[in-house]
This record gives sequence, structure tokens and C-alpha cells, in this order.
Amino acid sequence: MKILVVADEENKGLWDYYEKSKTEGVDLIISCGDLNPNYLQYLETMVNCPLLYVRGNHDRGYDRNPPLGCISIEDKIYDYQGLRILGLGGSMRYKEGSDMYTEAEMRSRIRKLNRQITLRNGFDILVTHSPAKGYGDLEDLPHQGFACFNELLEKWKPKYMLHGHVHKTYGSSFQRIYDHPSGVKIINCYDTFSLDITDDDHPARGKTGSMLYDLYTQMQDRRTPSYYK
Repeated sequence: MKILVVADEENKGLWDYYEKSKTEGVDLIISCGDLNPNYLQYLETMVNCPLLYVRGNHDRGYDRNPPLGCISIEDKIYDYQGLRILGLGGSMRYKEGSDMYTEAEMRSRIRKLNRQITLRNGFDILVTHSPAKGYGDLEDLPHQGFACFNELLEKWKPKYMLHGHVHKTYGSSFQRIYDHPSGVKIINCYDTFSLDITDDDHPARGKTGSMLYDLYTQMQDRRTPSYYK
């Protein structure tokens, strides 16, 4: 499975100068936030595959003009062909406004997801806007990472964490990939990042080890006509 991940800055090669060959083989697009909704709509239409997104701290305009045809995964787990994808957008709160959270508020969001996560016996990819504290974040409050993301990774040990928020243009300290002590690979997806997912990266659909969730997905698949699979 090939995933195109985008964040923070619209890539001119995928918008102003788009060519079909640039996205050949892409099965899924994920946005880590702070992107023009028209850009996301364009990608979803041109690539013709699902586009999942979380909101960045500059995506207040989505309230009036959401990216049509795209799927918000805020505070939920989205199952894509067996790949369990958890979304938690927003940044550290540094002023009044939407899509910003204190450490306590983000921790509360995670706590409310415990039932969803437990039911699915975990998740495979964590999609956020902000980084985890100590892994690619900066010292200034707007770009500090969340400590509770580290706890989430340690507890559930997904394969990947994808985020944005810290731009490559901010300085020479930019690092694309970190290896977390939990075994999770943390990737800053500023601009674009191509991620190849193998069958070994996640359990097969309907075989997560959660009896209830596996039964639910198996029943759901039986009800889905073959031409939709």
C-alpha cells in the first residue's frame, strides 16, 4: 500500500504543475494539517483515492469551507483495508482560538479514545499535526510537542506516527525521521512524504485479535457487494 502524506505547505508540483505520473500507485492520501481545503479537494479528485485529514492550528477556515470529499479522522480510528489510523489534530495552545490545546486538554482527548482503541486492539498509524515532545519539536510554545503523545506511543506501540507543524524552512535542525524508544517511527511529513506500507506493518483486516471488532469487520465485509471491494 502506498500512502502520500502532505502537511503545512501546498506542493506546487502536485497542484500548479500536477501530472498523473507523480501520484501513480498511490492508494491513500493523509493530510497532517495546515493546508488549503481546495488543495486537499484537488488531490482527492485527481488521485481518485480516499483522503484522510486532521486539522492544524491554522485550519479554522475548515468550519466554513471544509475540504469536500475528504474524510476527517479527528478523535477517531479509521479502518482502511485493515490499517487502523488514529487522528489527533491541533497544536499546543498559545492563544485563544480553535484547534489548539493545553497538555491537559490533549490528554483528555486521548482518554476519551481509550474505548475505541481497546475495541480495535490498538492502532497502526497515529496522525497528528504537532510532534511528540522531544521528537522534532521546538522550544517556543507554539511549536512544542505533546508529552501525552509519548505516553500514547509507549502504551500502544503503533508502527508509525505522522505529523507536520515544524517546517523544514525553520532551520537546519529539521529532522525528517525519529526512532522512538517504543519502536515507533516518527515522521515529519512537512510538504510531502511517501510511505510504503507492507502486510507486515499491520494485522490483516478482521484479524486484529479483538474478538468483537474482528467479528464486526467480518460481518461488514460479508454485507459489502464484491464490486465495492
